[in-house]
Amino acid sequence: MHTAMTSAVSLTGFWMIFLMSLHSVDLGETKPYSLNEPDVPFPPAYPTAQSLFAVCHQGQGRPRYPNNFFPRAGASHFRRRGTAVNLMESWFDFCCSGVPAQDSSKILCCVQQAWRQALSMFCIGEYSTMTLVYQCCEDKGDTRWSCFNQNPINPDYIAKPGYTATAVAVQDGLFYFNSSIC
Repeated sequence: MHTAMTSAVSLTGFWMIFLMSLHSVDLGETKPYSLNEPDVPFPPAYPTAQSLFAVCHQGQGRPRYPNNFFPRAGASHFRRRGTAVNLMESWFDFCCSGVPAQDSSKILCCVQQAWRQALSMFCIGEYSTMTLVYQCCEDKGDTRWSCFNQNPINPDYIAKPGYTATAVAVQDGLFYFNSSIC
């Protein structure tokens, strides 16, 4: 009886290890999130003088999030993140090649305003739902911006190798660049 019990315990241990190993195997179909949620790295970093060249010249190499990137149902929080990134990137384009670019001293100020406005709109979207709000949106003023920049994704705005951004429709006319505060 002692041998049968030892064998049963050993067999149970073997199956537990096997199942745990199988659970952690990457089958190439999983995404980084446990519920196969879309991967939208967030929050974007606050643009600095050090990152300005990459912000302006590597924009087409940073991910965009078209509607078909997201599942048809659910993932609304990730959709709001993607929308914020898409808006911010389109406004960076404006800052780097539009009217502000005619005065190079204003480009950094413009991209910083674009970053704040895109994240402000993200927070407005967060409060329009019945779900938990992104933590930084609960803060006000400089505390909010410090929170968003605490653990930014891609702080140097480096392009993703081999990636070319797809065209994403964004709402025009929402960005207001205030050159008088630069």
